[in-house]
Amino acid sequence: MLIINSFEEYESHLGKELGISNWHKIDQEQINKFADATLDHQWIHVDKEKAEREGPFKATIAHGYLTLSLIPYLWKQIADVRNIKMEINYGIESFRFGQAVLVDNEVQLKAKLNSIANLRGVTKVVIEATLIIKDQPKPAYTGNVVFLYHFI
Repeated sequence: MLIINSFEEYESHLGKELGISNWHKIDQEQINKFADATLDHQWIHVDKEKAEREGPFKATIAHGYLTLSLIPYLWKQIADVRNIKMEINYGIESFRFGQAVLVDNEVQLKAKLNSIANLRGVTKVVIEATLIIKDQPKPAYTGNVVFLYHFI
């Protein structure tokens, strides 16, 4: 895990890969819980038999927003940003979904520091986030997440 203690330490990684998270298996239980929480019960996500019979993937698939919601969890496996009084999830930019994540697929997050700026004492970073699907040639998505850090 990468440990970052200051703006200067963060800046030293500009343009570099910051790391890759552990593998995370997306099972049907997680998909169903997300469907219940978001009231999105489309059969392609929750009806295993119909998805196997009629679906284009012959299996249920994870909601796109479920895979996006994994970013904070997987990001914390890559970097530990210390000496901050506040961290803000500032935004997401230019995300493109490249491939569906099927039930029981394993995914991991790859992160690269695309930009960093000091905004009058607030550090703004843009992290290129790529969700890799195990044994698949294309990622589930690629895009930028933006964080603001208030270092002590």
